[in-house]
Amino acid sequence: MLMSNTDRVARLHYMANGFRVLTPGDHVACAATGHRIALEDLRYWSVADQAAYATAAAATEAMAPK
Repeated sequence: MLMSNTDRVARLHYMANGFRVLTPGDHVACAATGHRIALEDLRYWSVADQAAYATAAAATEAMAPK
């Protein structure tokens, strides 16, 4: 039986120029806001933290020195 990846959280390995899918799914959660990010819309992530961000502002705020 084939399993659909619809409405499943993907597990990704973030790299400098892209990401590799470790566990199939259709979205990830923003590390800063918790919002759902469709994989086709994912543009911002941190390689060091292995975390995804929904917007550039969320990524900038999360990565700012504290």
